[in-house]
Amino acid sequence: MADGGFRERTLGAVLQRAAGSFPALVVTGPRQSGKTTLVRRLFPSHAYCSLDDPAIVEQARRDPTLLFTRFPPPVVLDEIQYAPELLHAVKRGIDAHRSDRGRYVITGSQLFPLMQGVTESLAGRAAITTLFSLSLREAAGYPDATRSWQETLATEGLSEPHAVLLERLLRGGYPEPALRADVDTQLWHASYVQTYLERDVRTLRAVGDLADFRRFLFALAARTAGLVNFEDLGRDLGLTGKTVKAWVSVLEASGQILTLKPYHENLGKRLVKRPKLYVLDTGTLAFLLGLDRPEQLLVGASAGPFFEAAVLGQLHRMLVHRGLPSRLSFWRTASGHEVDFVIEDGGTLVPIEAKLTASPSARDAAAIEEFQRLFGRRAGKGFLVCLCRERFPLTRGVDAVPIAGGAQSIE
Repeated sequence: MADGGFRERTLGAVLQRAAGSFPALVVTGPRQSGKTTLVRRLFPSHAYCSLDDPAIVEQARRDPTLLFTRFPPPVVLDEIQYAPELLHAVKRGIDAHRSDRGRYVITGSQLFPLMQGVTESLAGRAAITTLFSLSLREAAGYPDATRSWQETLATEGLSEPHAVLLERLLRGGYPEPALRADVDTQLWHASYVQTYLERDVRTLRAVGDLADFRRFLFALAARTAGLVNFEDLGRDLGLTGKTVKAWVSVLEASGQILTLKPYHENLGKRLVKRPKLYVLDTGTLAFLLGLDRPEQLLVGASAGPFFEAAVLGQLHRMLVHRGLPSRLSFWRTASGHEVDFVIEDGGTLVPIEAKLTASPSARDAAAIEEFQRLFGRRAGKGFLVCLCRERFPLTRGVDAVPIAGGAQSIE
């Protein structure tokens, strides 16, 4: 890249370890998240086959054996969703060379066809990973590949200045707008959404009216960090609840959104059962919300939900980029008790709140303390993720931590 260069990814260490154990590696994730750049940097001696080329796709479908004479393993098979039939040939190649590891490195942006093919052809033969757009720490040059997620969440140290942090959140984590100051962020995300509509949605599901889907996208962004009722949302948009559910599944499968399920252990409380919904990249979310200046992220009705979505995105990446299941949920009772996020860590439940403030107080820890009281020994130390500059204790059981963890100050 012209400005900023390559950023190490937390997932890189996971892929290098997996290459010593599995015949095939599969890297899924949204378009433009950096999958190709990462795998080509990690496996420079592998042949490289891009299935974004129609001529190569035709050969892959017609004569995969001939294709592999042109691109002999070990090989990177990029954007394999355009030729999922090739996975059968990959399986044959793996079975013929059972002792080889890291023989095939496969990327794909559309999870539905890719994962169907992997399930059918590569079960037990491939390590499955996901790469989302850059986390704040990755964008700042601190991927924490050697530290556990627990250490990253609870790390000491200074976060970035607020002006830098807000600019990063506005630009989002896709490498081009995140790392190149000369990129028009609004134009990039507008083009990304349009390209996504044209290339992914029409492929994954039959969408009769792209204008309806575009309205649906903006409506979801307006509801980010909120409880979602698919029937109510469909009614507001003139769509059926079934259609809304199908479109949500498309967005989630292609890495654009996350539906967060409630934690359901009943301790004498009536719990909310509806999921919460989040747009995963803050740059995409800002575009859909019409936010184009960093200061807009701190004020107005969307500021709190936007910050909560930003925290959720960082927590989700913190887990998934380490090759772990997300294990994230939220907790809310019908009487109003709520904790934004809960991470299940073995037998321990880690409660986490997002708070848009640079000066949190002990009162901000009340929801976490109520959770800890109800769950007793199962509840671990709580964390309030906010705009503070360094970690400090709010109460005996709750620490305030900066959203970007321990990234060094670059003032």
